[in-house]
Amino acid sequence: MSEPMSKAAVKPKTKSSEWRDTIVVVIEALLIAIVFRTFLYQPFSIPTGSMQSTLMIGDYFVANKFVWGYGSYSFPFPLPFNGRIMGRDPNRGDVAVFRPVAQREDYIKRVIGLPGDRIQMVDGILNINGTPVQREFLKDTIDRDARGQSIPVHVYRETLPNGVSHVIQEITDDAPMDDTGEYVVPAGHFFMMGDNRDRSQDSRYLQAVGYVPVGNLIGKAEARFFSITDDLPPWQIWQWPANVRWDRMFTSVYDERTQ
Repeated sequence: MSEPMSKAAVKPKTKSSEWRDTIVVVIEALLIAIVFRTFLYQPFSIPTGSMQSTLMIGDYFVANKFVWGYGSYSFPFPLPFNGRIMGRDPNRGDVAVFRPVAQREDYIKRVIGLPGDRIQMVDGILNINGTPVQREFLKDTIDRDARGQSIPVHVYRETLPNGVSHVIQEITDDAPMDDTGEYVVPAGHFFMMGDNRDRSQDSRYLQAVGYVPVGNLIGKAEARFFSITDDLPPWQIWQWPANVRWDRMFTSVYDERTQ
């Protein structure tokens, strides 16, 4: 004689339990997003032309938060401690997101000087520890700034002492910061410069940016995931066909094909 099949009872959810489950799911998703942004990768956008053409106005990229460890500005709200947790120093030529001591917003520049280095600009040529950095002329072109103004620029390939090569732009070799005194990078600090040399407020301006403490590093720029001309809002999808830079999508910040 066969046994009767058991029937699984299903209790319908009440409206209150459905709302509670929805709230729990939303909170869990927010916590995952916060942990991901705080400890792993954080998205940023580029509003100015100081790193062109490596990072263009309207580029969106992610920065690796764990590669150099965690400092006070690695978190959604600055924490009152010095130095870094699980800290590692950046390499010369890395593109870094950081908080200048004198500012309340994040900057992005290239690491040029390491602790103890002597940095100087002479006739537009970067000098590190008394030696001019190799600079190869590539082309003349037209660049656009944050106000939409078109400016003729000279494009060069610069090769740092450790062999890292990147593209820089110069309007001229006799701009105000193309001839400087010698900067000596203090221990525990780094010297940052923009790739758009004549339109970058960087460590050459000691009162505005200056030497960057290791604890003020936020992350290493790694990959672009979106790019649109004129810094148009990404949510304006109808603008995409004519304005999205498709060739810069999902590319490394260090990919020379997009420079």
